[in-house]
Amino acid sequence: MEQTEFFNVAEVQLSYKPHFKAQERPQISTSQQAYQVLMNNWDMSLINFLEQAKMILLNRNNRVLGIVDLSKGGGSSTVMDTRVVFAIALKSTATSIILAHNHPSGNLRPSSDDIRITKKLKEAAKLLDIELHDHLIISESGYCSMLEEAYI
Repeated sequence: MEQTEFFNVAEVQLSYKPHFKAQERPQISTSQQAYQVLMNNWDMSLINFLEQAKMILLNRNNRVLGIVDLSKGGGSSTVMDTRVVFAIALKSTATSIILAHNHPSGNLRPSSDDIRITKKLKEAAKLLDIELHDHLIISESGYCSMLEEAYI
């Protein structure tokens, strides 16, 4: 192997280009506000069909930096990849996050897998000085705040 082959690697660039001033972004201080922001950005044609996961990125004042589509799954599950969640959060310089996913069945009770992944993500967030504010399970008719229901 030639020495020059060793240096043929991809360049990594980080960029975050907000389109609004900080004071123009929604501020979230309750789970109800988070639910409303999510519902305004959810594909309602899929909410009763496919399970999807999203994340709200927040700054220090709990103003929304952005909403990210994390995954689309089948009718009964989707994935929240820890590395993807925190790569995005770090890239956007978020200081806190709110996770969300829908249950197409309309059942708002968290599954054992929902509880397990939320605890895993909360522990990972601590290591990175990012706060996991909440994990909402949503449907078109309501939501469950895992924080308010003491699951996390």
